[in-house]
Amino acid sequence: LLALNSCSSPSQKPLKISATTWVGYTPLYYAKEKGWFKDINVRLINVVSLSENMYLFKAGNSDAYCGTQYEHNVLKERIPDLIPIMLFDRSNGGDIIMSNTSIKKLQESTEKIDAYLEMDSINLTLLNDFVRKYKIDESRINYVNRDQIAISALKNDAPNKLRVIVTYIPYNTTLEKNGFKEILSTKDGLDLLVLDALYTTKKTLSLHKEQFEKVKHLTDKAILALQQDPKEFYMTIQSYMNDLSYEDFESGLHDIEWINTNRSKDLNERMRQSSFPIKDLL
Repeated sequence: LLALNSCSSPSQKPLKISATTWVGYTPLYYAKEKGWFKDINVRLINVVSLSENMYLFKAGNSDAYCGTQYEHNVLKERIPDLIPIMLFDRSNGGDIIMSNTSIKKLQESTEKIDAYLEMDSINLTLLNDFVRKYKIDESRINYVNRDQIAISALKNDAPNKLRVIVTYIPYNTTLEKNGFKEILSTKDGLDLLVLDALYTTKKTLSLHKEQFEKVKHLTDKAILALQQDPKEFYMTIQSYMNDLSYEDFESGLHDIEWINTNRSKDLNERMRQSSFPIKDLL
């Protein structure tokens, strides 16, 4: 009986956390590369899309996942005790809409618009906000569901087609090289509150509370290391950055606001107004 109990103990299995390579989640990859997660029996799973994050979690293949409040709201309908337990950042220009033409031309044309995005993610919220705000007929939108790796491979090789791309750092850099231009972002033109957090169930939090507290501590430690020596941080996580240069990585840091500690009163109020739960935040 003692042997069976020891084998079934939650502490014997790695705590699995899934995350994309969004700049706001890079502290997790830094902690992994430094060997800190190995010391606390945490396994970080690298995924290519926010949708994949949700599917992994829903299937029970991860214990916690990183995402925005949009994915939380989608999953909470099926998993009522899903909660945010740790905050990373607020997007302040890091979520982007790009195109091969101008907003004015998108408005004035009557042609179809091919919109590339991750449908089951905050991407859809950004696109809907853009369509509503700039009074574009929704019937003109042709939704093309792709993950960000596939989206970033798009090239501006069809000038007669109207294209809109919803993406985020670091994938925008490749798209810029491929001929697309930013037309809107969460800093300029889209007044959306986009928060990045770690989510799990209340049951999982209870079972792994000590491990999650250590993940929080190590994430804070990684963010501090980033602020003190961004070049060393970048070199540590470079293999995950999809050929992103140090200069582009450093530029991308200006498009997020770290909210892991010392949140402003204004942000707390916006979180309250958007019904973002903060009760279980570590």
